[in-house]
Amino acid sequence: MPIIQAHLGEWEGEYIHVDADGQIIDRHASHLLCTAPDDGTYDVRQVNTYTWDDGRQAQFEFSGVTRDGICYFDNDRIKGEMSQIDELVIILTWSYKDDMSNYLYELIQLSRDGKRKFRTWHWMDNDRIVKRTLIRETKKS
Repeated sequence: MPIIQAHLGEWEGEYIHVDADGQIIDRHASHLLCTAPDDGTYDVRQVNTYTWDDGRQAQFEFSGVTRDGICYFDNDRIKGEMSQIDELVIILTWSYKDDMSNYLYELIQLSRDGKRKFRTWHWMDNDRIVKRTLIRETKKS
């Protein structure tokens, strides 16, 4: 997946979660560090750190292995895969392992200059949209 190279680095941004009716239900800052580990254990490793205005923080790691042009994620928290659609777009699908009746679709759009990305998540539960997440990020390094 050639596009992974463009996503490597440090990114900062904001996540805005809205309910099915479009009302904001959560908003927080984000810091992402995306790397390709030198030891070859994974093709891509991403560490997401989220920070809320009240000082709360959460951190999650996602590592993936690429086979036949598809990157697969499978850890304690999620199972999913991502595919490159064109030179700027990735589609990612996953489910949380604690509730396999839910699934998410994510569109990741990289800007032509590679300095910004825009993402949307569609949260599905029993085949109904329950939430959307809007994300904008800027590359820091």
